Amino acid sequence: MNLFIINAHHYYPFSEGKLNSALVNIARQEAESLGHQVQVTTTQESYDIDRELARHQWADLVLLQSPVNWMEVPWTFKKYMDEVYTAGMSGQLCEGDGRHRDQPERQYGTGGVLGNKHYMLSLTLNAPREAFDDPRQLLFQGRGIDDLFLPIHINFRFFAMKALKTFACFDVMKNPDTENDKARYRQHLREQFGLVK
Repeated sequence: MNLFIINAHHYYPFSEGKLNSALVNIARQEAESLGHQVQVTTTQESYDIDRELARHQWADLVLLQSPVNWMEVPWTFKKYMDEVYTAGMSGQLCEGDGRHRDQPERQYGTGGVLGNKHYMLSLTLNAPREAFDDPRQLLFQGRGIDDLFLPIHINFRFFAMKALKTFACFDVMKNPDTENDKARYRQHLREQFGLVK
């Protein structure tokens, strides 16, 4: 398997990125221990658009490691998407939106060319686990983490990629359980890696 890890952490004085970096390293270690090849991009560093497109084409699994900033990915990953994913619309990632002037009735979002590839989200949040999937909670009103990250799922689906199960570390600032999170992540990765054909 070829694993491409995108570290989407963006540095803030209150959030240095140590946990996201540790999770990137765990994913690399787990993959390499199984004989898989790994490449990593950190979006707040410089990157080459053509190389990033090639990495998506090379990968069997794209793993997005990201903190949740204001209920979404950090702006540096949004910039990455705007630059890399827009450049990939000419055939590397998708053939536009799948519709054409001579076939406007074709279903929107069916132009993806990465149908044999998977993606996985691994997220770190200040929010506690209890804030999700509970209609009594004020903010998310019963919605889950994948509901919150639906736009990111849709972006990968736009390329025809298949989702693996999302992983999340909750309450990482006020009530962290880092060692258990790391152990859970190792187990999660082993299970999900086994699903990639």
